[in-house]
Amino acid sequence: MKSSKFLIEHQCPQCGAPATLEETDHLFICGYCRVKSFLQSRDFFRYVLPHRAPKGKSLVYLPYWRFKGCLFSCVSGGIRQKIVDVSHQGVESRYFPISLGLRGQTLKLRFMSPEEEGRFLKPGLAYGEVLELLERRLSASLPKPLFAQAFIGETLSQIYSPFYIEDTLYDAVLNRPVSSAPAEDLNGDALPGGRPTWQIQFLPALCPNCGWDLDGERDSLALNCKNCNSIWMAGKKGFTKIRFGALPENGEGVTYLPFYRLKAEVTGIGLDSYADLIQLANLPKVVQEHWKDRPFRFWSPAFKVRPQDLLRFGRNLTLSQPQTDLISELPEGEIHPVTLPVQEAVEGLKINLASFMKPQRVLFPKLQEIQIKARRFMLVYVPFHKRGNELTQPAFQLRLNKNLLAYARHL
Repeated sequence: MKSSKFLIEHQCPQCGAPATLEETDHLFICGYCRVKSFLQSRDFFRYVLPHRAPKGKSLVYLPYWRFKGCLFSCVSGGIRQKIVDVSHQGVESRYFPISLGLRGQTLKLRFMSPEEEGRFLKPGLAYGEVLELLERRLSASLPKPLFAQAFIGETLSQIYSPFYIEDTLYDAVLNRPVSSAPAEDLNGDALPGGRPTWQIQFLPALCPNCGWDLDGERDSLALNCKNCNSIWMAGKKGFTKIRFGALPENGEGVTYLPFYRLKAEVTGIGLDSYADLIQLANLPKVVQEHWKDRPFRFWSPAFKVRPQDLLRFGRNLTLSQPQTDLISELPEGEIHPVTLPVQEAVEGLKINLASFMKPQRVLFPKLQEIQIKARRFMLVYVPFHKRGNELTQPAFQLRLNKNLLAYARHL
């Protein structure tokens, strides 16, 4: 499993103390003034690469779309998984490099801010266009037909790389020509752009309900308040309270992994009840009459994990349809952070469906006609027992290596 980690230079918004963040960090706790802040953006994060250009050079910053996530593809042989980490120029030009290569992993980035000097070019390629190019490129080697495809756990950002123009185009990171070809018709001032207006937003990590400090790990997307027993997720208008529960468990040595339980409207195929699930998944059970009144729900991991494990965990819990009464309090013991947005779980519902429907040969061609609309969700903590270097959940036939779980947080 491959994983790349970007490092970002940052300053505390309260006291100005320097800090180094990882790309996956959301909760920032200053080591000097101890103030907690949740980092967020109205859309996606924007970063700037450092330059080594000679003093006085007029810098031009080219935007690159950076995409990282897991690609799932339904083909006649089953479901293929692939970890993707690519970048692509946001302004089409034959002069600039197509991608950033590995420099994002070798250099410390910083968040874009209005104080940045230089001309920042406006992206000419929208994210949707780049995503289509990426999908075509990654799908070219897949067997046809392609019944369904989804990116899950995606991280989208823009990285601005500095250049300057003399007789040719110079890479200001390495301070050397991009190529030996003259750049006679390249005029950075003629390209759409200007000074940056975007900046990172800091949300005080305080409970909107009682004012207590919200707790979580650096990469947590959901923060909890132990004072009023609540969980909050950040949105465009601040923190939003979410419904949660936990499966009961007695004993020590328990780690709770978070899952989304989603109620969705499925059209194009019958899947409203547990009885429908039994038939669609071709499970070796005789349908009971009362199962027709038992509502069906999708289950999906709320944490980053390897693509094959993401698929397996979602399938097993969805097929199990846990019915145990949930505890409406934060569980005692170790709680793994929520690191996968609920929007990603929603985007993966059709892949979740494809993982258990049988026979695939008959049902996969129907995937294009099937529509799934999520209506509501609940965060559920599922207990896993520690067994040496593994976490196990025997009731749902799940096990996971703890080292792989820790490593997957950088996916």
